[in-house]
Amino acid sequence: MLKIQEIKELIKLIDESTIDEFKYELDESKITIKKAKPEIVQAAPAVQSVQPVQPVQAAPAPKSETKEIAAQDESAEAKQESNLHKIESPMVGTFYAASNPDSEPFVKAGSKVDEKSVVCIVEAMKLFNEIEAEIKGEIVEVLVEDGQLVEYGQPLFLVKPE
Repeated sequence: MLKIQEIKELIKLIDESTIDEFKYELDESKITIKKAKPEIVQAAPAVQSVQPVQPVQAAPAPKSETKEIAAQDESAEAKQESNLHKIESPMVGTFYAASNPDSEPFVKAGSKVDEKSVVCIVEAMKLFNEIEAEIKGEIVEVLVEDGQLVEYGQPLFLVKPE
């Protein structure tokens, strides 16, 4: 007869192997060990109900002066944004604005940076990667929150080049 420890070892060895079923017979003792097969679950596509949309009455059009001012503001904003450099994430990971939770952020809006300035840390697979500005200028906007997951190529900061 097998001892409990031997049975435990058998179970462990079979669990770690590619064997699906194991049978052992000695005299009148029989042991059969079978691995549970993983269930394959298929998700059914979600069904969404569609609500009819009520037509909306259009508001009276604003005066032409208001339209011109709004268009000028948008074009000025677009020009300003096109002059800004984006510091992008070089990898998928977790964004950290500071070296530890008790420290001040590396940079914030208004901070001056140069090519070698560390602006944040992106953690990927337990490795903390310091991200440098790679441009001389002023941080205009921080685009992500501390602790947020970021994607490869996702803009992290907007910098006004000098």
